[in-house]
Amino acid sequence: MTCPQTRAASLRPFHQLARPLEVIRQFTPNWFAATMGTGVLALALRQLEIPALHGAAEGLWWLTVGLFILFCVLYGARWLLFFDEARRIFAHSTVSMFFGTIPMGLATILNGALVFGLERWGDGVVPWVEALWWVDVALALLCGVAIPYLMFTRQEHSIDQMTAVWLLPVVAAEVAAASGGLLAPHLADVHAQFLVVVTSYVLWAVSLPVAFSILTILMLRMALHKLPPANMAASSWLALGPIGTGALGMLLLGGDAPAVFAANGLGNLGEVARGLGLVAGMVLWGAGLWWLLTAVLITLRYMRQGMPFNLGWWGFTFPLGVYSLATLKLAAWLGLGFFTVFGQVLVVMLALLWLVVASRTLKGAWRGELFTSPCIANR
Repeated sequence: MTCPQTRAASLRPFHQLARPLEVIRQFTPNWFAATMGTGVLALALRQLEIPALHGAAEGLWWLTVGLFILFCVLYGARWLLFFDEARRIFAHSTVSMFFGTIPMGLATILNGALVFGLERWGDGVVPWVEALWWVDVALALLCGVAIPYLMFTRQEHSIDQMTAVWLLPVVAAEVAAASGGLLAPHLADVHAQFLVVVTSYVLWAVSLPVAFSILTILMLRMALHKLPPANMAASSWLALGPIGTGALGMLLLGGDAPAVFAANGLGNLGEVARGLGLVAGMVLWGAGLWWLLTAVLITLRYMRQGMPFNLGWWGFTFPLGVYSLATLKLAAWLGLGFFTVFGQVLVVMLALLWLVVASRTLKGAWRGELFTSPCIANR
């Protein structure tokens, strides 16, 4: 029987931490995955065009903004108060990959500002989104180059320990590219539109081939060494992220291309880009379907064996979210009912997964058990 003192202690926030300051000391970029999952759910719900869900979608976007600001404050405080421990992340072979979640979380906020902010405040938000998009581009490129460089020079890696988290730093550029495709039509200056679209195509090219090279290694790793341990169960869904984002990015940029290129004297190229965008979107969507079905089978196997909860479970949400958005975008382009229905089913799955992961994250955060930094473990 539990004594009253023990029950009272369990109701206090962070009661599993030695002191409240450990929240800052143990804070890692993994938390930004929650902003990615929440932000993409907001965007997906809005795409369903169900008026009753618009308020909930906008509320989730505001929650994403609040979480992103809070996490920036906490992680910035860690660098200020515990600099020597914070910098150890660069040598850690897993946690360092989650730097990519920061620009990707910011991208969902910028996309939401165009979806929700324009309705609420008008075109005045566009210059702010444009400026922050360039910040996001810089952060994405920094992660996409610097983290692989650290992998090559400082960190210890092996094929048998490899997981899909290797994708996180390189996919950030691709997410910024899709955001650029959403931003470009809202810019008043045709040259600015052209610059954003061209930059987005470059970002897409910077990311997707590297991501597919990692996916090739991942296939080999799983064939030779089987599945990762149960605490990395959600990583099987991460492969869906670059494929879904790649498809969405090409569809968005292909939709922008005719008007943007024509306004800059490249009208014929715009129609070619539109056709390529549709074809690439369909091809990548098909590749994503294979990974989706495979991830479902892998997850069912993990569920039979037992899956311990950790922040990695947010890996279930964002990849499924971007694949849902790509599916709904294909439905809009092709007018085929299959894509509409399948996209809606995926959004429902996403919402249910988000409820499970968010509730367990809130519970774990209240207790303090999720504030652990592997970089300083056993110290």
